[in-house]
Amino acid sequence: MPMQTKNEFDLSGKIAVVTGAGRGLGHDISLALARYGAHVVACSRTESELKAVAKKIQAMGRQALPVSMDVSDIHSIRPMVDRAVEAFGRIDILVNNAGINRPQRAEDVTEDNWDQVMNTNLKGLFFCAQAVGRVMISQKMGKIINISSDAGTVGIPGRAAYCASKGGVNLVTKVLAIEWAQHHINVNAIAPAFIETPLTEPMLKDPAFNQYVLENTPLGRVGKPKDVSSAAVFLASKASDYMTGHIMLIDGGWTAH
Repeated sequence: MPMQTKNEFDLSGKIAVVTGAGRGLGHDISLALARYGAHVVACSRTESELKAVAKKIQAMGRQALPVSMDVSDIHSIRPMVDRAVEAFGRIDILVNNAGINRPQRAEDVTEDNWDQVMNTNLKGLFFCAQAVGRVMISQKMGKIINISSDAGTVGIPGRAAYCASKGGVNLVTKVLAIEWAQHHINVNAIAPAFIETPLTEPMLKDPAFNQYVLENTPLGRVGKPKDVSSAAVFLASKASDYMTGHIMLIDGGWTAH
């Protein structure tokens, strides 16, 4: 049996679309994919952040197309996909990363809060996958990586809407994997626990919450963005060609007990 080499992770010439690319995990995933050779369509709501990440990608000698869009507005998704195809002719990788969290106790959750979380984390993710999936079906290949959370597997207090959205992401991932396998499209999810990002920074600064996280993490630390971006490179590469419908937990052992 031939040994795998570093070429198994080579993404040279691949075209990757990353949502929520301006900051946090999306920023680091975009740079990681570029580091391994991919050109990146970086999508986010904030143009200044997109320009900054595009500049870093271009400094690596890769092409970057910044596209300002909001995944919670499904009417902005198709134009983004059209721009990507017009610029590069294809889409090989989609990282559905855009997401929000609005912590509230269950008895205090408002309809507006619920809709904001669902529209971005689940509805927007699905329709991004659908729009890009149509391109990949015509190509007869592609890799879709949905960013879920360990909150889609276990309950976390104060996050009813968030947990529900990420549980939905996990099952959407499995359904798309089954339906699109015939088109040689791999659909997987990465489910991190708490990672050091701008989204989690305010929560982790709370000593009581930080202690709660560490007590529930057997490895005894909060995750780093590299822990997730490395997994994204793996799932985008040839090394994961026989994986689909998988929810990859990057959680320091949180869900092991």
